[in-house]
Amino acid sequence: MPPVTPGIWTHLGQRARVWPGRNWPLGATWSPESTNFAVYSPNATECWVCVFDDEGVETRHQLTERSLGIWHGALPDLAPGTRYGFRVDGPWDPAAGLRFNPQKLLLDPYALATSGTVTPKPALFGYDMADPTLRDEQDSAPYTARSVVVDPSFDWEGDTPMRRRWRDTVVYELHVKGFTQLHDRVPEEQRGTYAGLGSPAVVDYLRDLGVTAVELLPVQQFFSEPALIERGLVNYWGYNTIGYFSPDAGYSSTGDRGQQVSEFKQMVKSLHAAGIEVILDVVYNHTAEGGALGPTISFRGLDDRGFYKRVKPTVDPETGAETWDDTYWDVTGCGNTVDSNDPLALRLILDSLRYWVTEMHVDGFRFDLMSALTRTGYDIDMNCRLLVAIGQDPVLRHVKLIAEPWDASMDGYLVGRMPPPWVEWNDQYRDEIRDFWRNHSSGNSTVATRLAGSSDLYADDGRSAYNSINFVTAHDGFTARDLVTYEGKHNEANGEDNRDGTDNNRSWNLGHEGESDDPAMVAVRRRQTANMMATLCLSNGVPMITAGDERGRTQRGNNNAYCQDNELSWVDWSVDDAWLDVYEITRAALRLRREHPALRQRHWFEGRPTIRGGPKDLAWLHPSGREMADADWHDPDLRTIGMFVSGAPLRAPGRHGEQQVDKSFILWFNAGWLPASISLPENDWVQTGEVVLSTDFRLPVGTRVQAGDRIAVGRRTVVVLREV
Repeated sequence: MPPVTPGIWTHLGQRARVWPGRNWPLGATWSPESTNFAVYSPNATECWVCVFDDEGVETRHQLTERSLGIWHGALPDLAPGTRYGFRVDGPWDPAAGLRFNPQKLLLDPYALATSGTVTPKPALFGYDMADPTLRDEQDSAPYTARSVVVDPSFDWEGDTPMRRRWRDTVVYELHVKGFTQLHDRVPEEQRGTYAGLGSPAVVDYLRDLGVTAVELLPVQQFFSEPALIERGLVNYWGYNTIGYFSPDAGYSSTGDRGQQVSEFKQMVKSLHAAGIEVILDVVYNHTAEGGALGPTISFRGLDDRGFYKRVKPTVDPETGAETWDDTYWDVTGCGNTVDSNDPLALRLILDSLRYWVTEMHVDGFRFDLMSALTRTGYDIDMNCRLLVAIGQDPVLRHVKLIAEPWDASMDGYLVGRMPPPWVEWNDQYRDEIRDFWRNHSSGNSTVATRLAGSSDLYADDGRSAYNSINFVTAHDGFTARDLVTYEGKHNEANGEDNRDGTDNNRSWNLGHEGESDDPAMVAVRRRQTANMMATLCLSNGVPMITAGDERGRTQRGNNNAYCQDNELSWVDWSVDDAWLDVYEITRAALRLRREHPALRQRHWFEGRPTIRGGPKDLAWLHPSGREMADADWHDPDLRTIGMFVSGAPLRAPGRHGEQQVDKSFILWFNAGWLPASISLPENDWVQTGEVVLSTDFRLPVGTRVQAGDRIAVGRRTVVVLREV
């Protein structure tokens, strides 16, 4: 048994080894004099903070002070980098949400750094494997991670939030490790780390491409599920969080004793210096402790009853008495659901968000399975505590807030329903654009609505087109290259007999499954990918690109590579198999978007002139040169759409209220099997145009055209004309 240091000494006047400390802030707060520890465990009967020396020897210090459910005390003379954990004792009644077990070392929910990992041994579980109703008496310390005392000081050198407007934002979703692990221009010791992501070669690439914000797959401390480890795999994506204040130590090139905090800050600082914001993909809806029979790592051992939602109790019809069982209520598909209505769970989420903004200087968050957090009790509530609190918070209400507006339940699909100032991942844009380019569209009118910003989803409650995060791919699903290479998923490497991952890929392999040596087929596939990338970058709304799509990254048909921490998921930076023509189209489309406010408008298009006698701000064109008529929208054979966007003038004023004038554009999207003969409209506003982007080699950039001309646009191509 490790030695236990009592909270007070028996000799009067002698300084106690454990000072009373205070009950705020939660976590370990370091100062040169002492480190204050505070942890919430309202139903515990005893609590210890356990300190580990460099040899791993544990010393327990009992905390005797408790107020408002928070155990607290201060230890003098602890150095930053010291590892620690908590042990708590109390009643064991799993059905009632009471799982106290002093044999289990617990991570601090507010720890600023984490050291080590977890090993799925029986001792990691709070219950007896032979009888889950009994408490396990094995010590988990040899098999679990430690929290770390951190000195938070860092020289930001004047770094401040950029707060770039949404309409000027281009999001790039990437994995910290996967993006740099194979990058030959990143120092070898920095590959796959925060330092690698902040290195000059990577930052320059992002800036040159036209990215204004990186959205990082989860970087809060996470661990792999025991079942994955048993199959010899790991959780690569990171959607299995346990430390909401800790940068994941696995992405640190400098160590896991607090160095990861400084390295993360330096990465943010370097990206900010290049004008690139940092958005975190955060997973507050569930934790790495899984279902009721999962491991005891942190929250389960401290406040299982308060932190996790449980199924509705059985009610006795005669007495009205409620009977609870040991079943978690799961709308995340991951075994548990965090109860964001619990005051301390809500406090932890808000404290964590504020910490990442104020101390780590991140610019926003994408909330995984946001619908799971919007529930009051068991029902969706757009006035739930979390949404109201974030909307009122003076720090959080001004950062970028992105919702994944669904969860694992049918009633959790909330696309178009999140309140301001939230923006949303728009999966309806994804599905419709995929279908359009594979000739399975539900109708040209729906395609046009998506291209113009999805007003059907966002205009009715006063939001703007930029409330739609447009994407064709994301980390979950096929890459853009795989969308044109595979009809079905190929997830055998995941060890689940290809049962995992969606079957609704909306892909088209052009008649051959997998990679091809046929130059003609490869050329069409590359053009189809370029078409989707150009469409994405030039649609109204906020484009989100998945890392590597712009250069033809493939996962060889795996559409659920969450457990593939290898070359299958990492970005390949070699040029041998890179689709660099797709890169150039993507870069050119983003440059047009950046240089022309007509292509990233704040106000909704109204289909009428912005000034008397002027052109309509938006007009949809038939290949014959006229505007689309009602019957045209229902023509199943029409696969060519022209989108006229007027820049003379724009509906939105400039920064100082001035009238903005830009070039006008016509964007032609031909998803048809055949080339299209297109008549450019006769008009009084645009007489001469030039091709500024084209996936049709017969209409290269620089080609001049005149109003009234008839041009041939190749099959399955995008051509963009700009007013001269």
